[in-house]
Formats: sequence, structure tokens, C-alpha cells
Amino acid sequence: MSAGLPDELPDPGLPDPKEVEELLLGGQLRYTRVDAVRLSGVTREFSGRVWKAFGYPSMPDEAVAYTEGDVAALTRLRRLMDEGVLDEDSVVRMVRAFGQTMARLAEWQINLLTSMMRGADPGEAPSAEAIRSIVDIADKYLDDFEPLVVHAWRRQLAAAGTRALASAATRDGRESDPDAPAARSPITVGFADMVSFTQVSRELEELELARVVERFEETASDIVASCGGRLVKTLGDEVLFCAEDPAVGAEIALSIAAAVKDETEVPDVRVGVAFGPVLPLMGDVFGTTVNRAARLTSLARPGTVVIDAELAAELRDVPAFQTTRIVRRPVRGLGIIQPYVLRRMSANGSRPSRPHT
Repeated sequence: MSAGLPDELPDPGLPDPKEVEELLLGGQLRYTRVDAVRLSGVTREFSGRVWKAFGYPSMPDEAVAYTEGDVAALTRLRRLMDEGVLDEDSVVRMVRAFGQTMARLAEWQINLLTSMMRGADPGEAPSAEAIRSIVDIADKYLDDFEPLVVHAWRRQLAAAGTRALASAATRDGRESDPDAPAARSPITVGFADMVSFTQVSRELEELELARVVERFEETASDIVASCGGRLVKTLGDEVLFCAEDPAVGAEIALSIAAAVKDETEVPDVRVGVAFGPVLPLMGDVFGTTVNRAARLTSLARPGTVVIDAELAAELRDVPAFQTTRIVRRPVRGLGIIQPYVLRRMSANGSRPSRPHT
């Protein structure tokens, strides 16, 4: 679908916008919205819901703004509904997930390419030379990039499916009454938050700050992936991760705190981790367990990990970790909670010499 690029650009050295758009879309803009609806067999209302969910701009009915790919997408979605795989609301939710994910990916890729071009300042609009170079790269290598997106999606889909199966097996093993309503399986949820980020943001130039945030996200995401957890989302100075296994969640938390402490470019982090049921929705997680993890983060000192009593109980018999109970604290929205400091067990099995208070 057309993104509505302007028909004319002031710099005559820039590529033709329509040609660039068609190159990236993988086909000619040849259909109006009326054509796309007719050819795909969907209703006008459904097509509007789909385009909004994808994040596409609204286009006038008479605008020639659609490709064969747009028609094919609508046709595939209609087939999923016709065959009873998904209902209309489920289709729209799925499409919204794709749209939001791909929008961020596209911006990330364009920013990466423009920053690589000679003379392109990430804080400014790319030069005509940079744009021509990006177009050349797209023309030559877009067909190589596209399978990588599908490959990454299948890999992540397989990982998510495996986690779901493991969660279901764990839940079935715990349930003694087969007629009882299914309860959400508990998981480990953690937040890692950069210390004094507001102050750091005032002291650094924008490009330096962006590099700090990028480095922090790279470090955290690599650790989460290598340990077998899931990076739920990044929030600039904060990351949210989860893990099915309490020991994996603990390992992720301690590894992030230690790795960031060794980073000269990134401030120390506070990490808060909780264990309990969550509500998974649109790739995110919600519920009291998530809120508790967020509140625990504010109780941690720079470079340390604070966990809740539920996770401490799960780790009690895990020899690699040591939990130390600290003073109970009131936290907003949750009342009084009992936090614990999480550490690795020392080589000789001794307790830490200086407890966290």
C-alpha cells in the first residue's frame, strides 16, 4: 500500500519517490481501494480495519495506492476467516502485531543504513547521496533481506511455541483436579533499569545518549537470548524480560547487572525480579507479578538484584544462588512486601560479608 510520498521533492538529485515506493513495495501501484476490495472479496469496512491495524495511512477511495501484494494480503486474510482459522477480530489483532513490529523494524533498518552512509548524520535528514545509496542497496539486496525476516520470525515462533508447550506441561503436572479451571502458569518477570538516567540524559549530547541506550539494550538482549529467556520490550532506560524457569530468570538478572557494571559507557542498573502468574497479551505481559517486579527495581541499589519472596522460595534449593532477606517495605499499589537480595553463591559457600539493607 502506498505510504503517500509526495509527488515532487525539491532536490532534483533525489530518486523519483514513486519508483522508490514501488521498489520497496515489490510491485506497481495499480489499484484503488475500491479495486482492492472487489478483487480480494472482502468488505470495505474490513479492509479499513486491516489497513489501520497494519498502521497504514488512510487513502481516498479514488487514489491509486495499492499493489498486487496488498490484494493478495487481503485475500489471504479472507481465506483464514472463510476456513474458520481466525475470526475477524483475531485477524485484526494479528495484523496489528505484525504492523507494530514491522514499523519499528523498518525505522530501525533505515536509521542503520543512513548512519552507515558517508556524510549521513543520524541526527539530521539523510543527504541525496545517502538516499541514492540506500535505494541501490534495496534494489540489489532486498530479495536477500526478506527471507531473513521470515527466518527470524519462524525462529521466534518456534521458541514461543516451545515455551507454550513447556508451560502447559508444567501446569498439567501441578493440577490435581482435571475439572478445575485452568490457572495461569507462574513465570519469572524482571525489570532492569538504568540508574540516574534523567541526569545522564541532561549531561550527554543526543547522539551520545542514543549510543548509551543502544549499548544497554544490546547487552541486555544478548544476555536474555543466550540464557534462554525472552526480552518482552525495551523502554529506553529500562528492559522487561521473562523466563519460564526461576533459575533462568535469576541468571539473567545477575548477568545483566554484572555485564552493565563492566560497561564504561552505560550507567549501573537496578534489577527487580518477581515470580508469579501473568497475563500474556500481544507479546507483552501484565498483572500483579509484573507490577511487583517494577516496584522491586526501585528498592535495589545500583548494580544489585532484588527479588520477591515467591522467587526466593523457588530458588531456596538452587545451589548457584543465595538470597538474603532485607527489611520489609511498603510499595505503591501493593502494600507491604518482603524483598530479598539475590547474589551468586560464593566459591566457598559462605554468606556475603555485608548484607543489603
